[in-house]
Parts: sequence; C-alpha cells; structure tokens
Amino acid sequence: MTRVPLLLLALCMGAPAYALDPGPDPVPSVMWEFYRKQWIGDQPYRFDQRVKVVAPPFAEDARQVPLQVDARELPGTVKRMLVWAELNPLPRIVDFAPGPEVLPWLAVRIRIEQATPLRAAVQTEDGVWHVGSTLIDAAGGGCTAPSVVRSQPGWEERLGQVLGGRYPREDFSRLRLSVSHPMDNGLMAGIPEFFIGHAELFDAGGQSLATLELWPAVSENPSLSFDLRRPGPVRLRLRDNNGNDFDAAIE
Repeated sequence: MTRVPLLLLALCMGAPAYALDPGPDPVPSVMWEFYRKQWIGDQPYRFDQRVKVVAPPFAEDARQVPLQVDARELPGTVKRMLVWAELNPLPRIVDFAPGPEVLPWLAVRIRIEQATPLRAAVQTEDGVWHVGSTLIDAAGGGCTAPSVVRSQPGWEERLGQVLGGRYPREDFSRLRLSVSHPMDNGLMAGIPEFFIGHAELFDAGGQSLATLELWPAVSENPSLSFDLRRPGPVRLRLRDNNGNDFDAAIE
C-alpha cells in the first residue's frame, strides 16, 4: 500500500500546510483571545508593528479620544480594518473596508470607559490578519458620561449636518469630516441607542470607494478622516440605526 505524504494529504484536503506564528502579544490582555475568536476566528494572524495604532498615552477627555490606524506599510492590498477597545463595555469601534482608491489609514474620535488595550486587525488580500496594538490610560467614564450634544439647544435641527473639507497632500488628499449626531450608546438611563451605523464614500459617478461600519464607541458628533489617491469630488452617505439617511458632497 502506497503511503501519501502527510503534507500532500493536507493540501489535497484543503487543510493549511503550516500554522502562522503570531508572535508575542505586545499588550497582553485577558480579553484578547475572546475577541480574537469572535472577530478573527481561526483565520491566520500575526502581531505586526507595521499596523500603527496611534492614541495619546492618557485620555484627557475620555469622551473624545483621537485615534489613528495606519496600515500603509503593509504590502499588497488591505481588505478590512477592524478596530476595538478591549475593556470598553461596548468594545467595537469601526469596521473599515477601503477600496483601491482609498489608502488604509483612518482617523476617528472614540469613547474610553477605562484604561484599555486598543486593537486594529487589518486583513490583507492573502487572508492574513495583521494586528496592531497600543495601551491607553484613562480616568474613566467616557462611555457613561452625560451627552453634551443633547444639552445643546436645537441639536435636532443640526442632526446629520456634515462639516469639513478636502486637503491636498503630495500624492493624495485627506478628507476631514465632522457629523452632527449624538451617537447615543444606550448606557444612559432612559436614552436608547441612537447612532450612525453605516457610512459609504462614493466618487462623482456613484462608484463606491470605501465603506465604514460604526458602533457607539465612536464619540458624539463623530469626526472621520480618510486618505484618497484620486482627485475629484466625492460624496459621503450615512445612515443611523433609526433609518435616517444623510448625504454630503465634498469637492
């Protein structure tokens, strides 16, 4: 009887021929394995310093924490960018799918409830997830603080208003936008979840350039920034979980 080599048998059965070594976790966390299994599953991953997660070491205002995720150093094409705060009561932040005309870079402002690891898992076209990490300290309470937007008179009339512009760089341009919305996370008594859950960027011809799923860990009046390779006008369309649609043209 002829024996089939184990490696050949594994390939014929569609099993992976090797296990990817993820390397040591740069910010060990008791919640890492839980969220890895939930969002990455059994897909190959590695901790990768080329995915830069940039946040201040301490959150001066835990309701408005600037966060950047930069995966431009990764080779090949980036398919998805998942970002979360592991010790937040609502950990998920964004799920970003940049098209070929959008660079794998994103800036957003978030809420932090306590000191936490921040993670960005970036999937490249070969199916591998590259995980960037950082730690942020905080006095706490950013997710459960009272809404500033709802305390301002006339906020309902400004709902969905988009402010911002496009700023040319050497070989790309940066969109910097702010959207008027309370982004209620449902953690305040008597105030249900009310947040922008979907954003999509289109070119002048209606072709989708990138999609972005958001969760209530994103701050009130969310601030979003994208980098575009192509010139010309674009359009941002947004939808919140109450079915409200918003639309803004950016030259």
